[in-house]
Amino acid sequence: MEGTPMWVAGRYEGVRSMLSDPRFANNPATVPNGAAALLPGEPLRKLGLDDDLVPYLSDTILDSDGRDHARLRRLVTPAFSVQRIMTLRPRIERLADDLLDALPNHATGGVADLLDHFAHPLPIQVIGDLVGVPAADLPSWLRWTHDLSFDRQSLTGTLRPLVDYTHDLVRRRRAEPGDDVISELLRVQDDDGDRLDDRELVTMVLSLVIAGHDTTAAFIANSVWALLTHPDQLAALRADPGLMPRAVQELLRWCGPVLVARTRYAMRDVDLGWASFRSGDAVAAALSGANHDPREFADPKELDIARKYQNRGEVHVSFGAGPHYCLGAALARLEVEAALGRLLERYPGLALAVPERDLRWHAASGMRKLAELPVRL
Repeated sequence: MEGTPMWVAGRYEGVRSMLSDPRFANNPATVPNGAAALLPGEPLRKLGLDDDLVPYLSDTILDSDGRDHARLRRLVTPAFSVQRIMTLRPRIERLADDLLDALPNHATGGVADLLDHFAHPLPIQVIGDLVGVPAADLPSWLRWTHDLSFDRQSLTGTLRPLVDYTHDLVRRRRAEPGDDVISELLRVQDDDGDRLDDRELVTMVLSLVIAGHDTTAAFIANSVWALLTHPDQLAALRADPGLMPRAVQELLRWCGPVLVARTRYAMRDVDLGWASFRSGDAVAAALSGANHDPREFADPKELDIARKYQNRGEVHVSFGAGPHYCLGAALARLEVEAALGRLLERYPGLALAVPERDLRWHAASGMRKLAELPVRL
């Protein structure tokens, strides 16, 4: 609700504990206290989105909580298991190689925009292939997802053809199933029609493709920028490509694209030790703040691709934490590992084509996203 106060959790401990606490909800409409009881789709209606389209953006797996969220997540989780994702590496590397081979065709005077011709098209091809979107239709998806991110005043004109297309794609997959997420979800639907209706299925597909493209594209570009502006780290990675998995984790910590997680709402009075919240309080988790908390990370402003931790596993919170931990985290890590690896091998002399201060960044709320990434091949 406009004018409603919001708390911001910025310390590592606070962000991780709040995101993992089931007493905080993603959907404000479920909060008993009226202070946060804002209908999830109301901001979209204010932007002019037609009522019948609102649920496709406001009633997603990200907007659900508790049993409903667990049900939706359980249905789609097998498609994003680490075991299945790892089988995609050869396909991702081939896609990256094809884009990199074509990069000189998009260059003028040896300078190409790596965002438009590599960072954006690679993730849309990967997630489209996984979900079941035909390759011939991916340029339209790329345009739709871009417009949804940057042209919020034309939501209806962008979303309606996207929703209509996805409903048609579901019908086609029902008639001719394949080895893709849509076909798997349809099999679940046929086994028990109450578990996933058509609107939920289309919404899930939209959520997976949009989320699986935009943030990954931004992170690929951010990672290239970070390495090109830290030549010592770039040299270390070139000297030891085996550092790549650790480098990607450090890049996620240092320049992950999502700065602030979705707002959570206290379902009841909550005392977390470090802070107390009243029922209905809105709390934002500053992921970037947590990832640069000196209480958790030594010299947090330093990019160190060989950074070691006492704890095993993923320490940063760029993918969130708790029940809403990013479903596509394994896929995103693999894509960026493959993208950076092939890029650095294919273009050993890669460099920024403009001074770093001249790079343009999108003023996207809660995001760190380059508007372009001109590089000299």
